[in-house]
Amino acid sequence: MIKIKDFFKVGPSSFLGIDIGTSVIKIVELSQYGKRKKLDNYGQMQAVAMYEKPFRTFEKSTLTVSSSDVVRAVTAILGEAKMKSKKAYFSIPDFSTFFTNFKLPGMTKDELPNAVQYEARQHIPLPLSEVVLDWQVVGQKTINQKISDFNILLVAVPLEVIEQYRDIAKFSNLEMVALEAEVFGLVRAVIGNENKESAILIDLGARSTTISVVDAGVIKLSHSFDTAGNDFTSLIARASNIDMAQAEEIKKKQGLQEAIMPMVDLIISEVKKISQNFYSNENKIASKIILAGGSALMPGLAGYFKEATGIDSEVASPFANLYYPPILDQTLKELGPSYAVALGAALRGLD
Repeated sequence: MIKIKDFFKVGPSSFLGIDIGTSVIKIVELSQYGKRKKLDNYGQMQAVAMYEKPFRTFEKSTLTVSSSDVVRAVTAILGEAKMKSKKAYFSIPDFSTFFTNFKLPGMTKDELPNAVQYEARQHIPLPLSEVVLDWQVVGQKTINQKISDFNILLVAVPLEVIEQYRDIAKFSNLEMVALEAEVFGLVRAVIGNENKESAILIDLGARSTTISVVDAGVIKLSHSFDTAGNDFTSLIARASNIDMAQAEEIKKKQGLQEAIMPMVDLIISEVKKISQNFYSNENKIASKIILAGGSALMPGLAGYFKEATGIDSEVASPFANLYYPPILDQTLKELGPSYAVALGAALRGLD
């Protein structure tokens, strides 16, 4: 069985993190000197700046990457930002992967891989020969002081997706050091492995929203659904009879609008469900909510989440622990939530 983490290789102390979204590609370049992690460069390219179509489109019910367009965009970003590193960690969007949690009865560690492989067949909607599996134990429970149940977090990535990313790296003249589902990079950038708190991490992307419960740096639960930032923009556009570009500006400047409140409440209901599941499974309550993604900075959003859930809520600040010129402080605070995935991918190299 090939695992995603098997792509990992030891390399130099400078790495790229690349986040290929539906309509925007973001790249972060990081380096490390001693214990100091430094932001060398960052850049992004929107699909509308180069093409009349997004970087990802639906074909045959599958979200497909337009590899040639992505290569041109990645090359343009690397050249414009004068990025030097060729070692790249690519992030795979959650909607291009299959996430699931399941329990297994007590067994030895040697028996566990085969048991996971067998159980995966019941949860993955593709033949196992067509996917790459990665999994981790995210909790154990002892029953009658004898039997330990394993709680497994499983992620599967279609081989077709992996081949697309290999081609993108090759034709962008980059070495693909590793691939990983974006939720792992997001946790690394926003929460870190040393944080012992329990938190709910909400990634409000353009096409999908992912809600994850992270306990002591470990992802316990993760759930993605299609309600996301583009839907907010579309609702504002229809309600005000304006185009999408104008609606996007209103969303960024004015924040919560009456037109989008039912959709925001839908996300909050999902947060409450996953929070209840976490309490049922772990007998713990998350201490805070962290908002990331392009829509996280909508004025009033964090406050509304706190009011609706009763849990302290804040906007992610992934650049906070990096060294960079002070003149960039305000800019990076504003860009942070949307760059968290790319930053987390690059941090994997430094870790």
